[in-house]
Amino acid sequence: MNGPGDIGQADIGLGWASIVRLGLVQSALGAIVMLTTSTLNRVMVVEYGLAATVPAGLVAWHYAVQMSRARWGHGSDGGAARTPWIVGGMVLLALGAVLAAYATTRMTGGGIAIAIAAFTLIGVGVGASGTSLLALLATSVAPARRPAAAAITWIMMIVGIIVTAAIAGKLLDPFSPARLLAVASGVAGAALVVALLGVVGVERNAPKMPTSATQKVEFAVALREIWADQRARRFTIFVFVSMLAYSAQDLILEPFAGLLFGFTPGESTSLSSVQHGGVLLGMILVGIGGNAFTGRAGWMRSWTIAGCVGSAAALIGLACAAVMAPAWPLRPTVFVLGFANGIFAVAAIGSMMGLAGNGGPGREGVRMGVWGAAQAIAFGLGGFVGAAGVDVGRRLMGSTPSAYLVVFAVEGTLFLVAAMLAARIDAPVLAADFSVPALAKG
Repeated sequence: MNGPGDIGQADIGLGWASIVRLGLVQSALGAIVMLTTSTLNRVMVVEYGLAATVPAGLVAWHYAVQMSRARWGHGSDGGAARTPWIVGGMVLLALGAVLAAYATTRMTGGGIAIAIAAFTLIGVGVGASGTSLLALLATSVAPARRPAAAAITWIMMIVGIIVTAAIAGKLLDPFSPARLLAVASGVAGAALVVALLGVVGVERNAPKMPTSATQKVEFAVALREIWADQRARRFTIFVFVSMLAYSAQDLILEPFAGLLFGFTPGESTSLSSVQHGGVLLGMILVGIGGNAFTGRAGWMRSWTIAGCVGSAAALIGLACAAVMAPAWPLRPTVFVLGFANGIFAVAAIGSMMGLAGNGGPGREGVRMGVWGAAQAIAFGLGGFVGAAGVDVGRRLMGSTPSAYLVVFAVEGTLFLVAAMLAARIDAPVLAADFSVPALAKG
């Protein structure tokens, strides 16, 4: 029998072309976020000589602002359409990116206040557009297509990041404040156009979402309903723990390669491409190859657990690499980490889309918002905790290899905890919505 969120969606839903169009929105979102959290980060530290804590604090702030995701999701639940929320969020995100670039050029003259305002807009924009986009996918994509839909949208986001990084990197040389503003404005403008082309008109072909339920429920009541649902509560904790483990290596992997393996800046940067190559392959495996398992109960949960365990194994490998450098095969280990991360990410997002409808019609947005907020908090903490852990470990133990060993081992342990949390969530939560026999019975 179909779950509450799948009523009327067993045989209808968005086609592949529409799913790809929504993936363009994710590409645009990723492109702007990359510019503001990566490119501007480097410019502030290198070209303007600011302390690394300045851009790190701004990035952490934009994650903190995303704690409002549940509010944006609840708002889109109560409307007749989610497209205005997606478009509005993208407009705020684009404006925030341009303002952040302007603030960067004014850092020596009171630009901090402007930067805080800019990163506030970025956080709100990501929260409103990203949450509403996921809610639209959850309510409009047929259950059997959700894993592939999750893979497509996330692969397109990574492609958008890679393409933007390559183009923006070339256009920024030779650096000047005027060139930075021009590139930021160009990226933001192009991304906004791509997002509009991707989303406008798609919702007309999607199943109509019921709105009567949310119009009678206040935000606080909706939150209490989610937390009272044991499976939703467990899934929220799982998202937080797994994303904390997922993000904790972001800021330490390249310095690790340089300090212990003697990688040059170019070689350590290329290590990131090795990791992303693994991520893409893992996503493709679950999104496309996983369709062969849609008739087996619990298969999506199994992929989620496998991705967590694989990530833990790769991180334990990095812990071993810390004491065996430079003899340890670092690149293959990083590739395996990316591959397992890709499996975990798409399986978790696919599971999230299925679970979003279990609260009944008109609750998808607020549920996506709660899990998005848990993810944002974990990402904000993860990078900082990982980097701080290495610094503290080096000071206390007096050994760089030992510090990295401990941090990578802790991250691996967190992934094992996440796997156990996923295993505790009832199988129907993560699997029934993707089960072909279940749909046939409906």
